[in-house]
Amino acid sequence: MKSATIQLETLTCPSCLLKIEGALKALEGVDKDTLKVMFNSSKVKLDFDEDKVSIEEIEAAINKQGYEVLKTKVK
Repeated sequence: MKSATIQLETLTCPSCLLKIEGALKALEGVDKDTLKVMFNSSKVKLDFDEDKVSIEEIEAAINKQGYEVLKTKVK
């Protein structure tokens, strides 16, 4: 398992948060229990299984919802 912190452009509404959460929960390999979308800091934190999903696929799912990924850190 890897942990990722993803910095997004500023989130403007709480429903943005739900959209991103929904898109990421739909991905195979994302640990749903660790998924946190933080509205105030516009960050997403999650753990994911690299064998099932790549960080690029996670970023693409966020981009597809219309939110820009500014920076990603993976540990």
